[in-house]
Amino acid sequence: MVRVNQDYLKLPGSYLFSTIAKKVNEFQQEHPEKKVLRLGIGDVTQPLCPAVIRALHSAVDEMASPETFRGYAPDLGYDFLRNTITEKVYRPLGAEIYADEIFISDGAKSDSGNIQEIFAADVKVAVCDPVYPVYVDTNVMSGRTGTYDPATGLWSNVIYMPCTRENGYQPELPGEVPDLIYLCFPNNPTGAAITKAALQEWVDYANRSGAVIIYDAAYEAYISEPDVPHSIFECSGARDCAIEIRSFSKNAGFTGTRLGYTVIPKSLTDAEGNSVHKLWARRHGTKFNGAPYIIQRAGEAVYSDEGQKETREQIAYYMKNAAYILEGLRSAGYRVSGGVNAPYIWMETPDGMSSWDFFDLLLNRAGVVGTPGSGFGPSGEGCFRLTAFGTYENTVEAVERIKAL
Repeated sequence: MVRVNQDYLKLPGSYLFSTIAKKVNEFQQEHPEKKVLRLGIGDVTQPLCPAVIRALHSAVDEMASPETFRGYAPDLGYDFLRNTITEKVYRPLGAEIYADEIFISDGAKSDSGNIQEIFAADVKVAVCDPVYPVYVDTNVMSGRTGTYDPATGLWSNVIYMPCTRENGYQPELPGEVPDLIYLCFPNNPTGAAITKAALQEWVDYANRSGAVIIYDAAYEAYISEPDVPHSIFECSGARDCAIEIRSFSKNAGFTGTRLGYTVIPKSLTDAEGNSVHKLWARRHGTKFNGAPYIIQRAGEAVYSDEGQKETREQIAYYMKNAAYILEGLRSAGYRVSGGVNAPYIWMETPDGMSSWDFFDLLLNRAGVVGTPGSGFGPSGEGCFRLTAFGTYENTVEAVERIKAL
């Protein structure tokens, strides 16, 4: 009789945001008269910008003509989008990235969950703690994390790099050398950013130790401070040790249309000289039929002059929300951080309350949804994540409800 992959059975409980959704749905069924304000999941609320909408309409019209109809997209992405990304994203940063090193996909979440497939089952993984759950969960699925200790929330074969208030939410170079290092800056969930000098230290460390950095830059569009890099490829030597994952979901509101990309330089190899670029291309071609033409045209429009202006306005809208949450909770006596280079506010729970107890308190007494910090890892206990992706009106109301607790 068939057996399932036993590694999947190691996963504790359901996925974090599925658990939250279930709790919120149950609350709404019991209290249909109450308005629930959602500052939990990182989903956008502003519509796609006009330049993107025009590109979508134009691309759909092309589909109506036999001469311009498009079927399967190239599995690695259309040249028009890859070339645009090279010219509009990486060239202004002075980063040496070429169009054929860019792999278009249906989103950064998929790429961050799939990229670990091409590395050996026994590689050692290091993650920031707290951490975006996908990084750890997908390595659990691949069987390289060892055993789970529910008392500590730790996997035996994972190197956890605590990111707490004491170290400014910045990971420190690990004593035990990992093979894969996951870094996300600006960070989800803490909202922390990293300076270029600090990121250069990680690149130098990876090159010295033979490690590969998987760099999640999904929130780079929210950076406001000049010494914070938008790409790891701004650092010297990054082409030899880094993979970068990017998203259109947060920088242009594509959560419902799905588009992202991963950058793998051709010079990146494993210990035996195998090309990581070629292996990802092989995996991509086998398991992916390409992001839709109409969505890739929409992605191209993001980088037009109109698209850049309009998406910057959207980002400013969300960061206005972030500033309101940050200052509102700070004035109420909460200890908070983030919200400057990222649309996330990281707050410490009051009176030593556990993060899930605070979730229940916030939902039941204030009708506000956030994300318990412990869902992101052991170092997230005692903290809570709020997002700035709601409407401004709901954000203001949510902060006032929290302050009234």
